Amino acid sequence: MPLDKPAKIILKDCMNLKGNESCLIVTDSKLKNIGKILYKNSLKIANKSKIILTKIPETHGTEPPEGVAKEMLKYDVVLMPTTMSLSHTRARENASKNGARIASMPGITKQMMERTLNVDFNKIIIINKKLIKKLNNKNKIKITTKKGTSIEFYVKGRKWIGDDGIYTKKGAFGNLPAGEIFIAPLENKTSGTIIVDASIGSLGKVDKKIEIAVKKGFIEKISNGKTANAFKKSLKNKLYKNVAELGIGTNYKAKITGNVLEDEKVAGTCHIAFGNNRHFGGKVDVPFHVDVVVKNPTIYADDELIMENGKIP
Repeated sequence: MPLDKPAKIILKDCMNLKGNESCLIVTDSKLKNIGKILYKNSLKIANKSKIILTKIPETHGTEPPEGVAKEMLKYDVVLMPTTMSLSHTRARENASKNGARIASMPGITKQMMERTLNVDFNKIIIINKKLIKKLNNKNKIKITTKKGTSIEFYVKGRKWIGDDGIYTKKGAFGNLPAGEIFIAPLENKTSGTIIVDASIGSLGKVDKKIEIAVKKGFIEKISNGKTANAFKKSLKNKLYKNVAELGIGTNYKAKITGNVLEDEKVAGTCHIAFGNNRHFGGKVDVPFHVDVVVKNPTIYADDELIMENGKIP
């Protein structure tokens, strides 16, 4: 099977699943075929493995059913190929605190598995560390693009996190495919304009450039097209409009496909998320977390150039 190779990379290289350990696959009706491939390959390694189906909620960040959350506490390794992300949930956080090594794969496809997982993980680790070293202890991050993005974030006292795809330590957690660094900006501080020219969350590629006006940490206005209107409708209360995350993609094999799991990892992009950031250093806890992806940003940290038109100098 062509997907056996990436499945083995996930189980052995990324998770370091061992023979005396247990593995849980949480999936749903749309992604169960990928779940089954991971389950089949996990049976060749672990002495205990299980696959369970969860329901598909409306938005990323919605808690899974109680039975699924309880099951996640019983395993050494938890893999989550689900349609909507379980990353920013209490269920995932509690399983991590319990020591589980977890990889979240919301919306993963067979093509994505083949393309983005057979990478040099050390190369991604080096890029992430280089960027974080430059960004540590900086206060203001300014992002501009030729298409009109111009926005400032304040991050003093918050921690940059590297997601490199290696989750071998107890309690380790991240996305697969991996390849990004990210931070929770200070609440009520971000202001400016974002021109989204790649994709938005589960809505996929934008039909036209979307303009998002942000003031004092919250979305104030969204304009331009069908995708913009659909995104607007998903913002059901003020905290859903909170600027939750700023991230920079570092996976050199990822490409813009309209699937945000991969799009936000593309080298030469940045992403901004709205809603929940409680699980990585922020203060907002809502059942919603949606990323928008921007191509070829120029990024300054205080007065230091971090990225110019998508290229790291």
